[in-house]
Amino acid sequence: MDETMLQSGSAGNLVYQQLKQQIVSLELPPGTALSEKETSLTFHVSRTPVRESFVRLAQEGLLLVLPQRGTRVSLIDPDMVEEARFMREQLEKAVIRLACESFPTDKLQEMENNLVMQQESMERLDGKRMFELDEAFHRILFEGVRKMGTWNVIQQMNAHLNRTRVLWLSLDPHWGNLFEQHREMIQAIRSRNADLAERIMKEHLTLSISNLPVLKQRYPEYFK
Repeated sequence: MDETMLQSGSAGNLVYQQLKQQIVSLELPPGTALSEKETSLTFHVSRTPVRESFVRLAQEGLLLVLPQRGTRVSLIDPDMVEEARFMREQLEKAVIRLACESFPTDKLQEMENNLVMQQESMERLDGKRMFELDEAFHRILFEGVRKMGTWNVIQQMNAHLNRTRVLWLSLDPHWGNLFEQHREMIQAIRSRNADLAERIMKEHLTLSISNLPVLKQRYPEYFK
């Protein structure tokens, strides 16, 4: 981490962002013990920004802070996974309907470019990159209808769902359905077919939790 950036007063936010990324990507798996001292040494910061980051992550349900017993990465909560999916479905169905009414040409091109990169990731069986591109694809959709505040709200609840998505992408590299649904969304937006776009989005987000029972059976130690 760049020392100049840390000295600028943004240390707490940088530590928070990095830790959250490590938790969501499962670089820090559910149940991992964390300490303020070791984390401060890792990031070359004082304990204050680390403590602040721990509080923020605990508020989002990603860390469990137990008095006298330390801090651990929280287990994945299936109820929070389902609630995040429900929220995303309601909001993203509305957003894609807006996109069918009016959507910038340059944003459509960004989505097309994203699809090309998804195809390359599928060929390389790169689950980490596929997850990043999936997130970017949906973010472009929100950018195109100028609803980034809504996107940011989703991110506050999305972490448990995202951990299951990362887990599935790493377990099963057959991502054809995901890719095809993205392609069909672009076609629906181009043709301004809001009903079709909404249906595809609903199916797409249902797909994101359809494998939850398999994941719980395969990785019981990761789930609440």
